[in-house]
Amino acid sequence: MRILPLICAVWMAATWIGCQNKEEAIETPVTPPAELPANSEKTTTQQPNVDPKHKHTNRLIKEKSPYLLQHAHNPVDWYPWGKEAFEAAKKADKPIFLSIGYSTCHWCHVMERESFEDEEVGALLNKHFICVKLDREERPDIDKIYMTFVQATTGGGGWPMSVFMTPEQKPFFGGTYFRKPDFMNLCKRVDELWNDKEMRSKLEGDAERMATELAKISVGTPDPNAKLHSGMVTNAIASIKDTYDPRFGGFGRAPKFPRPSEPVLVLAQAVRAKDQDGIGMVTHTCDQMAAGGIYDQLGGGFARYSVDERWLVPHFEKMLYDNAQLIHLYLDAYLVSGEKRHAAVVRDVMRYLARDMTHPDGGWYSAEDADSEGHEGKFYCWTRTELSELLSAEELALVIRHYGITEEGNFEDHSHPEPLKHQNVLSIVDPKLTDAEQTLLASARKKMDTVRARRVRPHLDDKILSSWNGLMLGAVARASAVLNENEYLQAAEANYAFTQKHFWDAESKTMYHRWRGGERDSVQLLDAYAFQLDGTLHLYEATLQAKYLEQAVALADRMIKLFYDQENGGFWQGTGNTGLIMRVKEDYDGAMPSANSVASLALLKLHKITERKQYRDCAEATLKLFAERMEKAGGTVPYLLQALDFYLHEPYRVVVAGNPEDPAFQKALHEVHKQYQPNRVLIGNHGPVEPFAKKQTPEENGTPLVYVCSGSACQIPTLDPKEFQAHLQPSPPRTQDVSKE
Repeated sequence: MRILPLICAVWMAATWIGCQNKEEAIETPVTPPAELPANSEKTTTQQPNVDPKHKHTNRLIKEKSPYLLQHAHNPVDWYPWGKEAFEAAKKADKPIFLSIGYSTCHWCHVMERESFEDEEVGALLNKHFICVKLDREERPDIDKIYMTFVQATTGGGGWPMSVFMTPEQKPFFGGTYFRKPDFMNLCKRVDELWNDKEMRSKLEGDAERMATELAKISVGTPDPNAKLHSGMVTNAIASIKDTYDPRFGGFGRAPKFPRPSEPVLVLAQAVRAKDQDGIGMVTHTCDQMAAGGIYDQLGGGFARYSVDERWLVPHFEKMLYDNAQLIHLYLDAYLVSGEKRHAAVVRDVMRYLARDMTHPDGGWYSAEDADSEGHEGKFYCWTRTELSELLSAEELALVIRHYGITEEGNFEDHSHPEPLKHQNVLSIVDPKLTDAEQTLLASARKKMDTVRARRVRPHLDDKILSSWNGLMLGAVARASAVLNENEYLQAAEANYAFTQKHFWDAESKTMYHRWRGGERDSVQLLDAYAFQLDGTLHLYEATLQAKYLEQAVALADRMIKLFYDQENGGFWQGTGNTGLIMRVKEDYDGAMPSANSVASLALLKLHKITERKQYRDCAEATLKLFAERMEKAGGTVPYLLQALDFYLHEPYRVVVAGNPEDPAFQKALHEVHKQYQPNRVLIGNHGPVEPFAKKQTPEENGTPLVYVCSGSACQIPTLDPKEFQAHLQPSPPRTQDVSKE
C-alpha cells in the first residue's frame, strides 16, 4: 500500500489555485548567514536582532531575498534553505515543510495573509515541522526539482509551491496554494502519518522511490538513432499555429501568456516561407497584446499574463524577463511589418525600464508586484467616478471611448476579503483618433499620470539577477542597434559594467547569480552563464567591440567546464556539488526559454563567429539529447527549435571591416541590423574572430566595408545599404547536409 493516496485524499478537498503558469509545464548550496540558535517550539522571537515593532522575528531577517524578508515577521519559525534546516529536521525527527514562491507573486501574498501570518497556523507548523522558505527566482535549480515532483504527482504546478519532504530533502507530497482550513487539515494528516511507525515507513519508501525516479528522468540519454531534421521545426510550427486565436491573437486559451519564443519562431519561419498567414498571426498578436490590459497603457511594460482570452485583465505583476523577450518580439515585428507602432512599443518598454526598473549603477531590478495596499491591480485601475472628477467633460468622453471605461468596471480582485468595486483596466477599445483627439488624449493622460504617480506603488523586487539581466542586456543592445538609439546602447553598456563589477570574478572566471544591497550570493547556475552569454553576444553584434566577444568566449568556456555533460550532452542546471537530491537538465521553453535552449543557440552563433569547433559540438550534442522532445512535442521547446534551425542552415556571416569607433562603421552596422534576418551573425575583423574575418579589410583610406558571406563565398564588399541588405533578404540559405556528420 502506497501512502501518497492517503495524503491526496486530504489534498483533493483543497482549492488549488496558486500563481499557476500553464506554460511552465515542468518551470554549491548557498552559504547561509551567521547561524542563529534554533527556536523552541513555543516562540519565534528568541533570536538576536529582534525588531521590537514586531511580535515575531525569525531567521529570514538576515536574508537578502525580498521574498524571504517578506516572511521574516511571520509566526512561522522559518529557516532559509541550507544545512541548518536539514540538521534541525534530523535532530528533531520532523519532516520539512518547504514553501517556494517569489516576492511579486499575488497568490503567495494570499497564502501568507491567510496562513503564514496566522498564529494558529504558525503554532501548528512550528510544532510538527521544520519550515523552510525558498525564493524560486534566486534558486531555480531547487525550484525545478520540487516543481517536477509536484507536477508529476498532481498534474499541474505553480506558486506558492507547498512541499512536504523528509530531512534528506526527498519529497512525499506537494501542491500549490491551499486555503487555511485545508492547509491545516493537510498538515495534521501529514503529522499523523509521520508519527505512525508503519505509515511513516511507507511514506519514506514512497519518497525514496520518487527521488530515484526523478533522478532517472533528469539525466536523460540521447537516442543514437535520432536524426536532426527540418521536419521537427515544420511540425512544431503547424501545431503552434493550430492553437492560434484568430479573434484576439495569441496561441492557446486563457489564461494567455505572451511566451515570446513561440511567435518569434513562427515569424521567422513564415517570413522565410513567404507565409502571409503566419506573419499575420504574429503581427495581429503583437497588436492585440499592445492594445490590451496586459500592457500598461499609461506607464509602459507588459504584465506577466492575461487571465482571459482577450489580453484584457492581466495578472498585474511585471517581470524583467517577459519584457526583455517582448522587446525582441516587437523588434522582429517592426522589421517585418515596417509599422512604426511596433517600434513605439519597444520605445515605451524602454522608457518603463529606465524609469522604474534601473539601479542607479545600471543593473536592472527583477519585478514589480501585482498588489499595492493589499489589493491586486489597485495601482493600475480606474473607476469612472474617479476619472469624472479628474478630467474635463470632453477628456472624459474620449477616455471612456478610447479605453472602454464602464461604470461597472471590468476587474475585481476576488482573492481579497474586501474587493474593490467598479475597477477598470485600461485597454484600447477604439484606436481611431483624429489629430485633435490625440492632443486631447495626451492632455487627459498627463492628468492621469500625475494622479497615478501619487498612488502607493506596487512592491519592487529590487534584487538583481545576472540571468535575467543577461536576457535584458541582449534586448536593449539589439534595440539600440535596430532603432539607432545611443541612449539604449549607453544603458546596455552600463548594465554590462554593473555585471562585470558585481557578478563576474575575472580571476576565477566565475559568474554569480544574485546581487542586492551590496552583497552577492555564492551560487553558480547555468541560467546565469547562458543568459549572460546571449546578452553579451547581442552587445557584441550591436557594437563589434572586441572586448565583448572576449567576454563571450570566457563565459562559454566556463559554462562548458561547469555544466556540460560530456557523456550524454546537454547542460546541468547547477554544478555537481550542490548537495541537492538530483541534478536537472531543463529543456522546457516556457515563460522563459530554458538555459539549454539559450546556450545551444548562443554556442552555435559563437562557433560561426570564432570557428571554435567545441562550441558547435556541445550545441549539437545538446540538440541530439533533446531530439525526441523536438520530434514529439516541438511546441514545448520553440526556442530550442530556433537553435535547431540555425544548426540546420548555413547562416549568413556579415563581416563589417573597419574601426568600430568610426561613425561610418556605426552607420553601416545599424543598416545591417535594420534588415530582418535571424539566420545571420555579425562579425568584426578584430579580436578572437574566425581567421577568415580578420582577412577582410576596409578600404585603403579606412572607410569601412560590409562583406556578406555564406559558406565559403562572399558578395563583393560594399558600403551601400541597398546592396548588402539585398543580399540579406530572408530567402532560404543553403541547408547543411548533416546526415554525413
